[in-house]
Amino acid sequence: MLNTLVNLKKKKISKKRLGRGIGSGKGKTSGRGHKGQKSRSGVSIKGFEGGQMPLYRRLPKRGFRNIFKKDFNIINLIQIQSFIDKKKISDKDEINVELLLKKKIIKKKLSGVKVLGKGELKSKISINVNKVTKSAIKKIEKNGGKINIIEIKKNNLKKKDKKVKEENQIKK
Repeated sequence: MLNTLVNLKKKKISKKRLGRGIGSGKGKTSGRGHKGQKSRSGVSIKGFEGGQMPLYRRLPKRGFRNIFKKDFNIINLIQIQSFIDKKKISDKDEINVELLLKKKIIKKKLSGVKVLGKGELKSKISINVNKVTKSAIKKIEKNGGKINIIEIKKNNLKKKDKKVKEENQIKK
């Protein structure tokens, strides 16, 4: 019974079948006109302005993307203090990239960690990071904490240069 129910209000409109003879209304050229680029299949002429220079080429290029830019994980002193208060990290621990990754405070290693001076610090901490602001240094040292700034390694040497350096070290 249920399989025979029909919705009478909804009209079923079948799509027009193209290229099925002249009598069908959409035969021969299938409503695409005669010849030319647009009558062919697979044509999408987005941005084509009939030979006129397209808008995206008329406008000047803008901006600059530095391929040597270094991205740092940024962490504020107020965040460090809140993690200490919540006992997520101990003030006895040496705070570094590995600890922050392990405790899931940062998600990726990137180029390192940068400490900013927003907020107050109550605990005496020891910290090993790549960059620190002047205000953060003052606040950490005010509480008797230690800061060790780690230099970013440059791996710009070519393989040949590395081999030559290794050979020179072996000879010495």
